[in-house]
Amino acid sequence: MEAPLAERIRPQQLSEYISQLHLVGEQGSLTHQIAKGIIPSLILWGPPGTGKTTLAQIMAQESKRPFFTLSAINSGVKDIREVIEKAKMSGGLFTAKNPILFIDEIHRFSKSQQDSLLAAVEKGWITLIGATTENPSFEVIPALLSRCQVYVLNAFSKEDLEQLLHRAIEQDEILKTKQITLTETEALLRLSGGDGRKLLNIFELIVNATEEDSIEITNEKVMQLVQKNTVLYDKTGEQHYDIVSAFIKSIRGSDPNGAVYWLARMIEGGEDVKFIARRMLILASEDIGNANPTALIMANNIFQAVTTIGYPESRILLSQCAIYLATSAKSNASYLAIGKAQQIVKQTGDLPVPLHLRNAPTKLMKELGYGDEYKYSHDFENNFAEQEFLPDEIQNTSFYEPGNNAREKELRTFLKNRWKNKYGY
Repeated sequence: MEAPLAERIRPQQLSEYISQLHLVGEQGSLTHQIAKGIIPSLILWGPPGTGKTTLAQIMAQESKRPFFTLSAINSGVKDIREVIEKAKMSGGLFTAKNPILFIDEIHRFSKSQQDSLLAAVEKGWITLIGATTENPSFEVIPALLSRCQVYVLNAFSKEDLEQLLHRAIEQDEILKTKQITLTETEALLRLSGGDGRKLLNIFELIVNATEEDSIEITNEKVMQLVQKNTVLYDKTGEQHYDIVSAFIKSIRGSDPNGAVYWLARMIEGGEDVKFIARRMLILASEDIGNANPTALIMANNIFQAVTTIGYPESRILLSQCAIYLATSAKSNASYLAIGKAQQIVKQTGDLPVPLHLRNAPTKLMKELGYGDEYKYSHDFENNFAEQEFLPDEIQNTSFYEPGNNAREKELRTFLKNRWKNKYGY
């Protein structure tokens, strides 16, 4: 079976690699390490189709190291242990021949799967190269992340993508037999969403759908030939952000039907369930907040659950959470409060902490009056003693304005009884 175009023209050496000059250009942060064969364990973080796998293969090729690969989608702990044993047998410890283990989509590995890599990385049995489209700070366990350097790959520019097309036309043995003219490229580039692999797949589809050997690529021709489901949901393109926006706005607007529909669009498009759960976790605080504090608990529990369960069952949990959040009372009072407070901090700078609120762990600090006149609330009736908790310069400033919902109306009454007219409650 014929290999896809992207595979047929995959670069084999660093001089052929397109883009990412900040990593592999003349002054790139990886260039000299690759040339010397001194490659640390690392994480390549960047959008899909930007050359993470290719770069890992080139590192192994140019440093003359054994290269082993796993995909996090279909590999378990048993597979990891087996490939580590093979790697240990193929190279010496802490030598230039230290084998490279490349794990694609490492963010899909569970904690236990990532844990199983620690000893091999720590003892130098392998040099780990992980590829991820997700933020490693959230998706890679701290113990493993601390043993790896993170390198960020940027999305391909228009020039990079056009260079890919020209390379395909000039170098691919099949395309070289045809007379291909790139009259217009805007539609191709837009449909690719900056993904080089997707660009080449669409380009090959156009070429294969044309019977003549003389092919002129125009925007109209591309749009006519590309099937609609080719770009049903692009996790990195404009539509991705539009659909996420529609999902969040449906929940914020208390429409469970809209929320579930846009949720289904993301699920059918292959969106990472943890990404969806994380967005609902943020919304539970930003748009619901103290109008219904249980929403945050629900969203957090769902986030933890989908991390454990995964797809396809996780779609049920996500639907439950989306419906619950959409039908909950809403308040953005906490969101507005921290925004106001941050603005005051920016305007007023580092105002001194009032003496009675300061910590006094030493005798000198106590002599200087730190903590004097502080009223310990539990020593007073109703656990409340009126005192100033803000710097003198911004006394009586109100940041939190309770929302117009049943629970926050109770909070407003509570605050008014406590503070009378001080904050205008």
